[in-house]
Amino acid sequence: MTEIIRRILVPIDFSEQSERAMRYAAHFAHKLGARIELLHVVEDPFLSGAWSTEVYLLNPAQVLDQLVLDARKRLSDCARRLAAEGVHTQAAVLTGPPARMIVEHASTGEFDLIVMGTHGRTGLSHVFLGSVAERVLRVAPCAVLTVKSGIATAREGEGRWVPALACEPT
Repeated sequence: MTEIIRRILVPIDFSEQSERAMRYAAHFAHKLGARIELLHVVEDPFLSGAWSTEVYLLNPAQVLDQLVLDARKRLSDCARRLAAEGVHTQAAVLTGPPARMIVEHASTGEFDLIVMGTHGRTGLSHVFLGSVAERVLRVAPCAVLTVKSGIATAREGEGRWVPALACEPT
């Protein structure tokens, strides 16, 4: 692990928490001259159990392809907005189990830092749904910064640079 942060991986699930994590990463990248790679992992809805085998679809592979295509479009919009703020950004979409794919991508991409949002689930929802952030944190090959929901962010006039971003197409 290096102490110089040059490459930052930001897993994005298009939630408010991941958008907040993206803003944190953009702030660090801007200050440190680092590059950001946005990553979205599409989990196959049939393998994850989101859809049962009783659901009839004409072409299940087409569903996964459409999810990947939609993710690419949304990530492209996020990357474009970061680039407009002066942050060098790339984007990637992978398929598979999110935590495992994030860790594998971080390992092969030689990232110095992972910045990711956490939903802050507790109790039974944490037990049943688990935490992608927690699983990544345990085995990541580099430092991990988790950004909880509800954290206030600085405004431009307060002396700290935090870009105002949204990942939704305009």
